[in-house]
Amino acid sequence: MAPLSPRRRRVLQAVLYETIAVACVAPMLVWVFGQSPWSSLGLALTMSAIALAWNYSFNALFERWEARQSVKGRSWRRRAVHGIGFEGGLALILVPVMVGWLGITWWEALVADLAILLFFLVYTVVFTWAFDRVFGLPQSAQAATTPPAQA
Repeated sequence: MAPLSPRRRRVLQAVLYETIAVACVAPMLVWVFGQSPWSSLGLALTMSAIALAWNYSFNALFERWEARQSVKGRSWRRRAVHGIGFEGGLALILVPVMVGWLGITWWEALVADLAILLFFLVYTVVFTWAFDRVFGLPQSAQAATTPPAQA
C-alpha cells in the first residue's frame, strides 16, 4: 500500500475513529442518562462532530511538534501523552455541550465526561496503535533515512 499523505492520513484516521466511537457511545448514553435513542444518537453525533474537528486539529499540532523531536517513533509513553492531550482538550469543549443537551449540572457533566474520558483514553491509545499497524507510522514519526550513495 502506498503511504498516505499527511492530510489524507489524518482525515482517514479521524473518520474511522469517530465512526467506531459513535457506535460505542450512543448506546452508553441511552443506558446511563435514560435519554431516548434518538436524543442519545443526536448527542453522540454532535460530540463526534466536535471531536472530529478537534482530532484533525490536535493531530496536526501533535505531528508538527513530533517532527521537531530528536527521538523518532511512537513509544507507549508518547502514545499516552498523545491520548491525554487529545482527551484533555476535548473535555474542555464537551462538558458545556453535555450540560446544555442533557440538562444536568456542571458537576454531573464533569463526572460523566470523566467516565467517557476513561473509556476514550484507552480507546484512543489502542485505536492509534492499531491504525499505525495497518497504515504505518506518519512521516513525522519515521526515522530519517540517508539517501543511497551515488555511483
